[in-house]
Amino acid sequence: MLHAESLACARGERVVLRDISLTLTPGKLLGVLGANGAGKTSLLATLAGEIPAHGGSLQLDGRALHAYSTAELARRRAVLPQSPSLSFDLGVREVVAMGAYPFGNLPASRLETLIARVLALADATVLSTRRYLALSGGEQQRVQFARVLLQTLAARAEDEYRVLMLDEPTASLDPRHQVQLLQGVARIAREEGVASLLVLHDVNLAAQWCDRLMLLTRGACVAQGTPREVLTPENLETVYGLPAQVIPHPAQADTPLVLFASRVEA
Repeated sequence: MLHAESLACARGERVVLRDISLTLTPGKLLGVLGANGAGKTSLLATLAGEIPAHGGSLQLDGRALHAYSTAELARRRAVLPQSPSLSFDLGVREVVAMGAYPFGNLPASRLETLIARVLALADATVLSTRRYLALSGGEQQRVQFARVLLQTLAARAEDEYRVLMLDEPTASLDPRHQVQLLQGVARIAREEGVASLLVLHDVNLAAQWCDRLMLLTRGACVAQGTPREVLTPENLETVYGLPAQVIPHPAQADTPLVLFASRVEA
């Protein structure tokens, strides 16, 4: 499993993470929440091996993460950044198929099966004959989500521990596709045993879909646990600087619903 203990990270002279401990468990979704600049993206990038840790321990299956090559990491974890960029005018199916690159030449029949599956999970099947650069921002996000799903699923026959990391994946999506994306992540996690890390801004979406949450502020963990344990008025005001009311969700038992103050005092 991917395990961090007392993790610290710096960007230049600025410490962006300190004393972070977590484990990404197969089949479970961990949601990372916090205000802008809290260190959410830095945490994801450090766990993905994209920026180095400057303290603590970070291990994948008992081996230091920095000991893995880039190619090895690409076969063990898939990352969807905040703003995935692609300037080449490729077809949608070609973009999705990029997720198979770390695994060499997959059999054509298996690749086609995977493409069809992930396009359906991302509600992007209708986009499959179009050109990527002609899509809207939200449509491109769904295609990129399909790509990282394919990367995540391509090696499942090897029964390896895999991690799916998504940085604000719902930001450019309408409410329907926000729910569909999170539903797809949850389905893949449970059916395939994939460990998932999601950086989110919407605390209520996180409460509904994530098994556990981590609240960050100024690079430190304020709380980690189940949504009910983490989303308290005290924790939320500490992180967001707004009074919050937490009530039971009217449609989902045991799920908290967060209501923030409608005004910010001058």
